[in-house]
Amino acid sequence: MSETGTHYDRTGLASAIGAHVFWGSMPLYLQLVRTVPAVEYVAWRILFTIPLCLAVIAWRRAWPELRTAMRDRKTMLTLLASSILIGVNWFLYVWSIQTGHVYAASLGYYILPLTMMLLGLVVLGEKLTRWQWRAIAIAGVGVAILAAGALSTLWLSLSMAITFGLYGLLRKTVKAGPLPGLTLEAAILAPISLALAWWYAASPAGSALAQGPLVAFAVAMGGPMTAFPLIMFAFAARRLPYTVIGFLQFSSPTIVFLLGLLVFGEELHPAQLACFALIWTAAAVFLWDAFHNARRTRAPVAPAA
Repeated sequence: MSETGTHYDRTGLASAIGAHVFWGSMPLYLQLVRTVPAVEYVAWRILFTIPLCLAVIAWRRAWPELRTAMRDRKTMLTLLASSILIGVNWFLYVWSIQTGHVYAASLGYYILPLTMMLLGLVVLGEKLTRWQWRAIAIAGVGVAILAAGALSTLWLSLSMAITFGLYGLLRKTVKAGPLPGLTLEAAILAPISLALAWWYAASPAGSALAQGPLVAFAVAMGGPMTAFPLIMFAFAARRLPYTVIGFLQFSSPTIVFLLGLLVFGEELHPAQLACFALIWTAAAVFLWDAFHNARRTRAPVAPAA
């Protein structure tokens, strides 16, 4: 992104926003699987992702793209690293929700945009305009206010932010499309997931799929709830600057914040209100600058005399 402005890919923007709407709505879905241990749920989530991805690949006849990725050693090593990162991130998120560390999870996804923008600037060499730097500074103050009130669980929030930030960076740079990449990530994690699912099924509590049709259906829905937003995110990451992807990430925890306030009846603390106000002020500044630069870029140039 240059100082003179950038015209953002509309399909990429739509994909990024769609992914964040999915992720922001996850607390509603996770209520359906709250009786399932976090590790077992993540295992089933991975296993149910694989057949869905394979079905879409068959429908799109994308087998050559999948085979090309599998034959590239560097691509497979990158996907191995990204699969480990996303597996750890999923576990931390589900565990934090199930153990009552919702505040830490929310903070982690408020720290994540700053992490992603930092990676975009330092690793990818992307640039920001002066007003976008000011927007980031405003958002950073808001996140710092939240972090100051959650120092005991800050390790959890930082772990969630760093694992997903690095995951997104790898998915932006890997030579594999969104769908083949996710398919191979899930396949890499499949042996561990199968072993975990078998271990829980052999335990006295039994498998989560035996807890009743509603829970079994909710667990199976972990496949599409995983695949769709990650495919959209990976698609957007390849089409947009990583700094822009990072700033859009503020929408997910904001949706979680609103759900907690309006649906789950959580108490609104002054620090949360201050953070919310500062981040959306920053978002307004960021979007205004992007719109202003886009208009300036599209402005017709007067012909030379």
